[in-house]
Amino acid sequence: MPMQVPWLIFLLPFLSFLMIGLVLRPFLPRYPRLAGYVTIGAVGISCALSFWVLGAVISSPGHMLPVDDIRWAVVGNLEMHIGVMVDSLTAVMVVVVTFISLMVQIYSQGYMKGDPGYMRYYAFMSLFTACMLGLVLANNILFMFVFWEGVGLGSYLLIGFWFHKPSAANAAKKAFIVTRFGDLGFLAAILILFATTGTFDTGEIYKLVAAGTLTGTTLTWVAIGIFAGACGKSAQFPLHVWLPDAMEGPTPVSALIHAATMVAAGVFLVARFYPIFSHSPEAMLVVAVIGAFTAIFAASIGFVMNDIKRVLAYSTISQLGYMMLGLGVGGVAIGIFHLFNHAFFKALLFLGAGSVNHSSGTFDMRLMGGLRKSMPWTYITFVIGSLSLAGIWPLAGFWSKDEILMNAFSNNPTLFVLALITVFMTAFYMFRAVFMTFHGEYKGGAPSEHGDHDEHPQGPHESPAVMVVPLVILAVMAVCSGWINVTGFFNGLFEGDVEGAVHKIGFLEGFFGTLTHPLPLASLLIALAGIFLAFAIYIKKWISAEKITNAVRPLYTLLSHKYYMDDLYENVIVKTFLYNGLFKLFAMFDTSVVDGTVNGTASAASSAGSALKKLQNGQTQVYAFTIALGVVAIAVVVYLFG
Repeated sequence: MPMQVPWLIFLLPFLSFLMIGLVLRPFLPRYPRLAGYVTIGAVGISCALSFWVLGAVISSPGHMLPVDDIRWAVVGNLEMHIGVMVDSLTAVMVVVVTFISLMVQIYSQGYMKGDPGYMRYYAFMSLFTACMLGLVLANNILFMFVFWEGVGLGSYLLIGFWFHKPSAANAAKKAFIVTRFGDLGFLAAILILFATTGTFDTGEIYKLVAAGTLTGTTLTWVAIGIFAGACGKSAQFPLHVWLPDAMEGPTPVSALIHAATMVAAGVFLVARFYPIFSHSPEAMLVVAVIGAFTAIFAASIGFVMNDIKRVLAYSTISQLGYMMLGLGVGGVAIGIFHLFNHAFFKALLFLGAGSVNHSSGTFDMRLMGGLRKSMPWTYITFVIGSLSLAGIWPLAGFWSKDEILMNAFSNNPTLFVLALITVFMTAFYMFRAVFMTFHGEYKGGAPSEHGDHDEHPQGPHESPAVMVVPLVILAVMAVCSGWINVTGFFNGLFEGDVEGAVHKIGFLEGFFGTLTHPLPLASLLIALAGIFLAFAIYIKKWISAEKITNAVRPLYTLLSHKYYMDDLYENVIVKTFLYNGLFKLFAMFDTSVVDGTVNGTASAASSAGSALKKLQNGQTQVYAFTIALGVVAIAVVVYLFG
């Protein structure tokens, strides 16, 4: 396999960004769709190369491809190299990133049609995809951090794409600032790692950790620092508050961020440095506990959201918590397996939400209803995505959810109970969204998120083929992507024993025999119970949603205000503690002490000058007297100290 192929996976989207922004810019006002074609072409080729790389990794010894790196700089005894690391984790991640990005770029041809920022949109999408691929491929932690920040920049540009809307501009700033807190922990971990090991190379760090060079408290703090960075990008509690506001960006951006790029970066980071985490039981427990708590915390807020994109946003936070729980209790194979499946059904759901908006002009589910009649393709694919997310057999989500639950049950019963409750909650809020959006009678919709440039015809309608085809492809993947691990493929791929894993169990035996185990069967019944409750409330009206709300009004208020986390951060911490407290103290110190010292010194010098200038009066006797005083003063000093 040519050595340059892994490099091309990253370079092609980056080159498309440069071409759109620099080379093709003079032609794009006349041929705007050229920007989309360039991006789709670049990402499409990268996707094909990614599948090639995955096949090569599967068949290679140790599931690792040797790729020569490049010496970048030499500082003393330190040599800095730029290179790519192509192992099982990289191979799976590049397939996920490029495939989801390709579907999103194709879909965007219809969704962003007529937008004044169409060319800018595709330039930013190319940059965003390139940075995520650079992060996945980087073989040293320093350049990984460079692309990590590049992903943050790309998300800022895309979340705030419609910067003329104050809500979008504020959401972009919020995402950029909140994730910086996690990045500070990641940077601290990098500095500690380098101070301890003397290298940035990921492979060398693995060897030094295995050899015991990095142990004890230092290793634990490094792991916690890395996890802090992951909490920021993957929106884990308490750094989750930016993600729901990120819905202000175009819906295809939400699909890419929530399925395969920004939020997946944090899960990937923990998986990449799993050898560090695995040597620290304390760090593993932190990852598992934060993941489980985030899963149930975000799912509870999803209960009461009326914006379909925000329901999906809190679903993403919850599922990311599931992935962290999987990493904490099960290992890399389980966490990444759920990330793999989640990418397909979550991209499908977000693009389905965009299709609904394209038709009805709103994301508010209270203004929708009855859309299954006029949008059959969107309806069918959205239901498939919802079933997969809820973990219904035999769709993709069932298999990875089942793996996480079984490992949680074996390792920590408390976390298992939290995860099992989340299963019920996930099924309920997703089918609440399905029934409110697609069933009942159409309630009229509202103006499009695009504003005046996107004119909807009267009444709901199915989206164009360029938007529907990606939905269908993703729906197929949401059904069958989980089947890949029925025979233990993921475990074998990440443990270096593909052949053994494949022959441990037959496909049909694993596919149909899973439900004979009581735990998967119980989780399936719990998910079905969640769907049935949503059906009873929103379709049959056997139970009144309004009466339930009134009965638990304080709890409903708490959930609808998102546990007042935004109020805590913005009003208490930022405005009260920082702006009106700490920053005012700093301002007083600056005014009274710093400026006071400078101004006082200047005033004293000015006063001294005013006093001394009186001696400069042109009278010879005064000068002679002053000289005499000086001579006497010098004589006294010499006598006393000389």
